[in-house]
Amino acid sequence: MNKLIGIRKEDKNRWERRTPLIPQHIRELKQKEQFNFTVQSSKIRTYPDQEYASAGANIAEDLKDCDLVFGIKEMPKDLFQPKKTYIFFAHVIKGQSQNMPMLKTMLKLGCNLIDYEKVADENGKRLIFFGYHAGLAGMIDTLWALGNRLESEGIINPFQAIRQTIDYEDLNQAKQAISEVGKKIAEDGLDASLLPLVCGITGYGNVSQGAQEIFDLLPFEEIKPKELFELFAKKNFSKNQLYKIVFREEDMVEPIAKTDVFQLPDYYTHPEKFRSVFERYIPYLTSLVNCIYWDNRYPRLVTKHFLKLVFKSEPRLRVIGDISCDIEGSIEATVKATSPDNPVFVYDPLTNRAFNGVVGKGPVIMAIDNLPCEIPKDASVYFSNILKPFVPAIAQADFSTSFERCDLPPEIKKGVIVYQGELTPDYKYIEKYL
Repeated sequence: MNKLIGIRKEDKNRWERRTPLIPQHIRELKQKEQFNFTVQSSKIRTYPDQEYASAGANIAEDLKDCDLVFGIKEMPKDLFQPKKTYIFFAHVIKGQSQNMPMLKTMLKLGCNLIDYEKVADENGKRLIFFGYHAGLAGMIDTLWALGNRLESEGIINPFQAIRQTIDYEDLNQAKQAISEVGKKIAEDGLDASLLPLVCGITGYGNVSQGAQEIFDLLPFEEIKPKELFELFAKKNFSKNQLYKIVFREEDMVEPIAKTDVFQLPDYYTHPEKFRSVFERYIPYLTSLVNCIYWDNRYPRLVTKHFLKLVFKSEPRLRVIGDISCDIEGSIEATVKATSPDNPVFVYDPLTNRAFNGVVGKGPVIMAIDNLPCEIPKDASVYFSNILKPFVPAIAQADFSTSFERCDLPPEIKKGVIVYQGELTPDYKYIEKYL
């Protein structure tokens, strides 16, 4: 007998309008696989209930009869049913304290938990993600913040025409608007006080690719990190373009032991053997967009101490778009997450305080922690296309057998955090956070 598949409504906040599977894909899965779907009713989802009903799904207020439930954000404790399977971004793999009660409940009830974040191929490359759309929205919001910051300083600039991502109808409308800004820069140039306008982007994965896709709508020249100092020394920069730098690991850190040579596998395995050298670039950047994975084993890129030294004068750095949004993490000045209705704050390094808005002594920090929700339909279509091929294998898996014998595909199996109410071998370390 086919299992009943549930699609949860997202209710973490009022901006969360995404869905893991769009109506079109539910229709296709019903027709091809004969699956039955129940979709939890939602007043804010980017696809209304009626579209799911038209696709053949049952609409209900709860999902208690479903054998497995797909969602996006963390789920409330009262949603879980004994021995059922749940698939969502759990945010537990770093021992996030706010989600330990949720995890405890799942363990107690004998549930199964599959975390999209850990579904990966044999090389460890993530297969189910929203990172690309976080990059798209994050760069748009960073450019919007730059325009507002410069305007507050009395500098007329073309970025003032950019709106926040959530204020555009969709991604295409946002891209058209930024392309128009690009044309204006190419024709009229930038204010002399901004030259050269350099945007640094950390990382080169899905988040960075999304951010660069937006930035590349503007006229720019890409330079290597080591060429940054030469650019300023020669002073032959153009007012009709921006400068883009993409930083890789070898640009951002160095081995502590002078006899060592940088090797990426060594950095990932033994980050304690490395120190950050990123702060050497900060005085030359106008904006910094942070797109890297980080946890507390790794050195920070931007410390509060360094910003305190830099902001004793009038540095070039105006905006940090911290798309990664690790609180006091790789960007230590990210002292809090922000939201679409209050998207930025100024971090004052001299007082170690944050002030909402763009006015103040210190960099403007954009740290919205659920950026893809600002383009909910585009993000949902993209995500559903990635997720859909995995649904049959998850729905048809036998969760009653042992974890070793469970017939999930290996890439999905890597994402199983909890199985039959027990942490799986790769995630036993989470016990210390419980």
